[in-house]
Amino acid sequence: MTVNTEVLLDKLYNLRGSDSNILKEMDRQKNKAEQTRDRTTAEKAKLQKDIESLKTQREELEEQGEKFKEVLQGIRREDYATVLDRLRIDFDPKNLLEKLEKNLPRTIDNVERDTKKAEDELVKVEEEMNTAITTIEELGIRKDTALANQAKLNEYFELALEGHINITRDSITDLLEEFGFNEEEQRETAKILMFPEDALFAYDAKVKAKDKSGKSISEVLQEAKTMSPAESEESHQEDVEISDEKDEEFLEEEETKNLTIETLRDCGIDYLDFTSDEIEDLMKHFDEQTIRDNIEFIESKNVSTDIFVHHIKMMYDKELRRKFEFLQNIGKETLDIYLNPGVLTKYTYDQLERITSVIRANGMDPKEIPLMAY
Repeated sequence: MTVNTEVLLDKLYNLRGSDSNILKEMDRQKNKAEQTRDRTTAEKAKLQKDIESLKTQREELEEQGEKFKEVLQGIRREDYATVLDRLRIDFDPKNLLEKLEKNLPRTIDNVERDTKKAEDELVKVEEEMNTAITTIEELGIRKDTALANQAKLNEYFELALEGHINITRDSITDLLEEFGFNEEEQRETAKILMFPEDALFAYDAKVKAKDKSGKSISEVLQEAKTMSPAESEESHQEDVEISDEKDEEFLEEEETKNLTIETLRDCGIDYLDFTSDEIEDLMKHFDEQTIRDNIEFIESKNVSTDIFVHHIKMMYDKELRRKFEFLQNIGKETLDIYLNPGVLTKYTYDQLERITSVIRANGMDPKEIPLMAY
């Protein structure tokens, strides 16, 4: 079994189980959307309360200010000079009136600006809240579809394993397209199912044998990939053996793959969260120390390591720390970076510096430009 086929079967068997990464990812996205919905709901209520308070202040400032002016205009200090002087009370109606006429309009303008700012923020919060609510609803529909697709995938595999496969290539590729498989993965899977070979039966037997332990498919697959030759022999040679005829290049690739997966596992990351193309990309640029350092750095920022999902390049990016901290230094929040990790893979450190320089040269603040616009 080649590396690609083995990784592909890992991915396919994961999709067949209750611990499917697609289902887990949907649950993760739903949980994040629910947190956003709850947070923005609270923020909306607070902003509405603040806006109402500011509007009341605006009305009271104008109303009370006019009344105060009338009162001050009707008072002459000399009419109360003896009392004020003897009691040493610093009261000058004329001076107070001048301050009132000067500062009241300015204060009212400030309140109006604060109100406008809060109203603009309310619009943004409501948009974010509505997007989260829509996402939750869409994920519910998508999960129902994913479960239906999973059932169909399981049916295809059972038919293939029973030797009664009678479905077309298009039926398989159309289904896999729903799971986000690329064309190469679709073709390979169609071949595996329509013309099942010993590799598929051995793989399925290995999974079923190990699955009796009650472990998840993901755990079983990870264990299976690290079994020693002795353990493989005890499991009646259900693991795939590397024959003496395989060339040195393949052996090196196999070794790199095992080291890559082992490194991810040591760092608490499930390699099944990534596509076979992403794993190959990580193998191609494999640098164990850089990968470990980048994962440790992300965790030190209290950021979930799922930031690497769909952004595998970040793992081997030697500039990750510099770029992340650069964005923080220009005022970007950690959460903002987590939600827009593409900016970390899209640009080099020097490019980020140039971009922010251009932004400043045009009289804008990089902090105020959304990361999604970078």
